[in-house]
Amino acid sequence: MTYQSINPANGTLMQSFAEISDAELEAKLALAASCFESWKKTSYAERATIVTKAAALLHERVDAFARTMTLEMGKRIDEARGEVEFSSNILTYYAENAERFLAPVKLDPIIGAAHMESSPIGMIFGVEPWNFPYYQLARVAGPHLMAGNVLLVKHAGCVPQCAIAFEQLWIDAGAPVGLYTNLLISHAQSNAVVDDPRIKGVALTGSVAAGRSIAARAGQNLKPSSMELGGSDAFIVLEDADLDFAVKWAVWGRMYNTGQTCCAAKRFIIVEPLAAAFQAKFQAALGTLVAGDPMDVATTLGPLSTESALTDLLAQVDTAIAHGAKLVMGGKRVDRPGAYMQPTILTDVEPDNPAFRDEFFGPVAMLFTVKDEDAAIALANDSDFGLGGSVFTADVQRGQRVASRVDTGMMFINNISWSDAELPFGGIKNSGYGRELGDMGIQAFVNKKLVRTADLQAPA
Repeated sequence: MTYQSINPANGTLMQSFAEISDAELEAKLALAASCFESWKKTSYAERATIVTKAAALLHERVDAFARTMTLEMGKRIDEARGEVEFSSNILTYYAENAERFLAPVKLDPIIGAAHMESSPIGMIFGVEPWNFPYYQLARVAGPHLMAGNVLLVKHAGCVPQCAIAFEQLWIDAGAPVGLYTNLLISHAQSNAVVDDPRIKGVALTGSVAAGRSIAARAGQNLKPSSMELGGSDAFIVLEDADLDFAVKWAVWGRMYNTGQTCCAAKRFIIVEPLAAAFQAKFQAALGTLVAGDPMDVATTLGPLSTESALTDLLAQVDTAIAHGAKLVMGGKRVDRPGAYMQPTILTDVEPDNPAFRDEFFGPVAMLFTVKDEDAAIALANDSDFGLGGSVFTADVQRGQRVASRVDTGMMFINNISWSDAELPFGGIKNSGYGRELGDMGIQAFVNKKLVRTADLQAPA
């Protein structure tokens, strides 16, 4: 069964959902196609009415949405509530700003007049992950629905109730049938959706392997795509940094969402003068985290999303140790029911260790000691990924210089505040391409049409 709700805090199967048939899939595609024909003609104000209502319902029902998320993928309840509220804010942001973002842009040709105008391209297919069950959906729904497109989404198999709840949100907000469609489909059916000529664009957030597969298929069909993939973000601490301040961010940056975040801090690169003290303080802070029921606000360490996520991560750590990494703390599952892993620190990870290139999607931190700023930048850039990164220093101008030299899509100076509705999000290298959120996030799936007027005679 592809779609199962299993509570990772105790391993209990809550509910299973069958995949839809090919005939049911075709009916949903046809409804979406019909919806687009009318939705593309609606005004921004009409679209905003529905999107704003959806945002309001998320806010009003924050506890119900958060509870479903916590039960299905184990996100600690306070973090779950925060995600629901952020998702509401994203929808509101695009309802308020879409018309401005997509307004015609006047050009200045030497002869005549010209402008660029934006129009929707049609049915967009989204493939989304489990780690942020509503936020990932909101950041494609907000911009692309406000742009006049319609959206069909294959969500992750372990969060089907979240997927169904988000589709119901749009129904409750008064959306026309076919505007937002959740698809409980197989991988083979997903490929068929990408191939379907009615689908005009593909957006994926997921693994590198999934990105390669879906991007290749979209490319074969000459369809635009956006890919937000993995990351192995560097957390650089320079010798003039406020150590205690940096350690607090390090703990949050590695342990938020139990470490299951693409742009989490994963490689901690510390200059020699602070390295020993940073490691001691970081290890002590991680040691205070206690596994517990993610529904309890007092819990400081939640479970991983699934049992397989836990076993895969444990195997990665074992492989790293077998190739010479030193285990400073953790490395084992927590002795209690559920998919819990001890906070883990690895050092002495050399370039020939698989861990040096891998992404650890959970509470595993790699610590590196370097001589100076240049060595820190070189190590940060020695990665197949390029999503985000951060640098901590007392000199903001120095931090900006470092940020400019690190090869990523995003850099943060003295913080790791990854995502705001108004800030573009995305990476380079194996972390993918394209940007979501901000004004760039609404541009991915619109036709940018040049319109030129000129009093010209045809060449002889």
